[in-house]
Amino acid sequence: MEGRRGPQGSGRPFSLAVVTLLPCPGHLPAAVRLQCPRMSAAPPRLLLPLSRLLVISRPALWVNTIGTLVTGVWLTGRLYTLDGGVLALLLYLTLPFNLLIYGLNDLADREEDARSSRKGGWQGARLRPEEEGPLRRSTLLLNAPLLLGLAMWLPPAATATLLLAAALFVGYSLPPLRFKARPFLDGLSNVAYALPLALPALALGAPVPWAPLLALMSYSVGKHAFDAAQDIPADRAAGTRTVATTLGTRGVAAYALAWFTLAGALLWPVSRLTALALWLTCGGMALALLRRPAPEQAGRLYPLSIVTPWIVGSVAGVQLVYLLARGQWDGL
Repeated sequence: MEGRRGPQGSGRPFSLAVVTLLPCPGHLPAAVRLQCPRMSAAPPRLLLPLSRLLVISRPALWVNTIGTLVTGVWLTGRLYTLDGGVLALLLYLTLPFNLLIYGLNDLADREEDARSSRKGGWQGARLRPEEEGPLRRSTLLLNAPLLLGLAMWLPPAATATLLLAAALFVGYSLPPLRFKARPFLDGLSNVAYALPLALPALALGAPVPWAPLLALMSYSVGKHAFDAAQDIPADRAAGTRTVATTLGTRGVAAYALAWFTLAGALLWPVSRLTALALWLTCGGMALALLRRPAPEQAGRLYPLSIVTPWIVGSVAGVQLVYLLARGQWDGL
């Protein structure tokens, strides 16, 4: 029996005419899609959607920026402030600044991240090639106008400190500096994580809390070294030289322990309880890696490393809030 035909001619021209008029969804069979004149690749994105930007910015690590800023406010002797500059900084240090930190890092390390088992989840995004351009544009759009506005609003010292932090993070990830691939400079550049602690004092005209600031710088250098230990195999395979690939697992564990020891010593005159919390958590995980010096052990300890800012920050924060509420703290 002859198949059903269209109004004019055979069934095949009629089917083609229908396919031509349809929007040609992507789930059609490949043979049909090849005949579809309207079927073409989707236009490239200009920007990434907000949900994807949030994943790339690693919200679990925002405590390293906004938590540091809030602690800086408490260290000035204020429980809170309604100063417009500080509130603007607080907003900027959420998605925009963390996207600058981790978005650029993920762009520069896309090939290494593709081989890293810990990427692709809460520990960091695994970027697709088509996301590179939209991520660059999104990062620039979210950061450049806000940095310019803050530079016009904040006092010069606060502006210089904020721009220094941004420059260090950009230099960490991107050439020609790319501190990440320069052993020891990779960790030393991470002092940028501590700089938000000084911003409230500089914005409000209060004394800079030097001892906590230097302690946080030391902690940041040590934490970077410790966290890099688990990436030794991937970094060596990619030809990336870091403090961890240079010192090896045992050496970098000892190096991190030295920085954690210094951080606690700097905190001791200000808050012995906070110093003890830092030594117990950070020093403890460094000693555990020294006992079993292997990248796999570093990977198992990494979740503890992730929560150390929450643990040590909570110990410091509870004390500060208690003293401020009782009127027993007026700043350093």
